[in-house]
Amino acid sequence: MLAQSCAFKRIDRSKNIVYLPATASRVEQTLNVFSPRKKQGGEVMIFVHGGNWNSGRKGLYSFFGTRFARKGVTTVVVDYPKSPAAGYDEMAIDIAEAVKWVSLHIGDYGGDTGKIFISGHSAGGHLAALVAIKPEYFQRLKMANPLKGIVLIDAAGLDMYTYLKEESFEEGHTYLKTFGTDPASWKAASAMYFLHKDMPPMLIYRGGRTYLSIEQSHDRFISALKNFVPAPDYHVLKGKKHVPMILQFFNSSNPRFAEIISFMKNKSRAEK
Repeated sequence: MLAQSCAFKRIDRSKNIVYLPATASRVEQTLNVFSPRKKQGGEVMIFVHGGNWNSGRKGLYSFFGTRFARKGVTTVVVDYPKSPAAGYDEMAIDIAEAVKWVSLHIGDYGGDTGKIFISGHSAGGHLAALVAIKPEYFQRLKMANPLKGIVLIDAAGLDMYTYLKEESFEEGHTYLKTFGTDPASWKAASAMYFLHKDMPPMLIYRGGRTYLSIEQSHDRFISALKNFVPAPDYHVLKGKKHVPMILQFFNSSNPRFAEIISFMKNKSRAEK
């Protein structure tokens, strides 16, 4: 009954909001906000979509924003520049700008600026983790990290350094266009090498039948994370492949919703 009632809750959709205006050297970037119509002051989820760093768009993920908003979470789905027009660092810089916009404006849409979380699937998980964990992105914006937690959904690229070293791609490969050819750049792109004691708490999901590269990078990431968090909040979903890890959110009764919202509420309370 709860899932059915949530499906009929009315929400507001505010689309194509400019969070980063165009300049001579930069393409305009926009986001969509999905907000509960009657609830004020609740948790906020910023979602970064996947697409191999070279494809995808926010409009494909309205189902994610809609379903979380119907469950009381103000949800922001962001666009960002793609490879080969942009490298990973430009993508991360723009996502940090989106987080800044949310921290300044989400109160106008009913969200609580003190309860902002970030999530991402696949390449979006890589970018969400990098922005949330690596201090330089908010240092560039001269602001404190406003994120209270991170939710990773079968994130790719948590250790691009090891992956790219082992694969030895030929010149022109899409990943080399995104991450460059210098191993130092690969390490700079990998959230695993920037874990620290003051980073936001994480809820991490991996598909039990995901790509081998994602499985291996998660193994290394979780091992490194245990140096700071002895018992990571890490869940391997048996039988789930990579794409179904995000498609599961089409189902309003999927238990991930309750788990994620509980995580957000608990971390919001812990901040008080």
